[in-house]
Amino acid sequence: MELIRGLHNLRPRHRGCVATIGAFDGVHLGHQAVIAHLREKAAQLGMPSAVIVFEPLPREFFAPVQAPPRIMSFREKFVAMRELGVDRMLRIRFNDALRVMSARQFVEDVFVTGLGVRYIVLGDDFRFGNDRQGDVRFIQREGARHGYDAGPTPTQTWQGQRVSSTRIREALEAADFARAEQMLGRRYSISGKVVYGRQLGQTIGTPTANLELRRLRAPLSGVYAVEVSGAGLNGAYGVANVGVRPTVDDSIKANLEVHLIDREIELYGQHIEVTFRHKLREEIKFGSVDELKQNIANDIESTRAWFEQARK
Repeated sequence: MELIRGLHNLRPRHRGCVATIGAFDGVHLGHQAVIAHLREKAAQLGMPSAVIVFEPLPREFFAPVQAPPRIMSFREKFVAMRELGVDRMLRIRFNDALRVMSARQFVEDVFVTGLGVRYIVLGDDFRFGNDRQGDVRFIQREGARHGYDAGPTPTQTWQGQRVSSTRIREALEAADFARAEQMLGRRYSISGKVVYGRQLGQTIGTPTANLELRRLRAPLSGVYAVEVSGAGLNGAYGVANVGVRPTVDDSIKANLEVHLIDREIELYGQHIEVTFRHKLREEIKFGSVDELKQNIANDIESTRAWFEQARK
């Protein structure tokens, strides 16, 4: 899949496609239906498929701290779209210029002049433009002026309710991983590059792999029993902490660290995937490093017991 980094990198060869636009946070079943619709139309017209996304997400631009936590990073989103068979992704930086752009100007600059779209696929609830006019009906009316067609993708539901990123965040916050899996179409995981941390785990006998989350907040927090894959790992499991390491510092940026059980492997610089299976406890600020060590030992034993039971 080709990544086009900004409107300034659009070339004449990018004109002529079937496109969609959205946040696609989580690439859940509803998003997957949009992508399936996109690819179907692209195949019918014999054109490449293109997904348009904003970075940062608009709500992150307007209120970084108050914005909903991301279900997935941009890299995870890119990988998910590639696995779904999308041909191109156009990443547009959301900035002040885009903030004041009307829906009509966006259509003309991006869809018409930039991409030369033949068909636009939309989710039924997506809106864009500073005037919030950019919905399905608006896109269809503009299509009559500019010579393209457009259509919505039917809403996807689960247990009688619409599948949405908001509902998935609620499930993750409640550690209801079975419910999140039903709406995502896969188990929830976080992937990232292992980087150097404070090395505290190494000094207390429980080394951890620290992941770059590339987001201000994660959609879940606490201590979890997890599976770990990538970097040559097979069948690995461990204890993961997601939060702000309250015993160590007062950082507000989310981080993830995982201790592999019964595994010793050099992971620095490697990309790994951490799949969340069971919540052990909330994140706690302990009174001392010794108290922290004892609780980590308890977490490791609880994780062993959970996986032994789950695998029976």
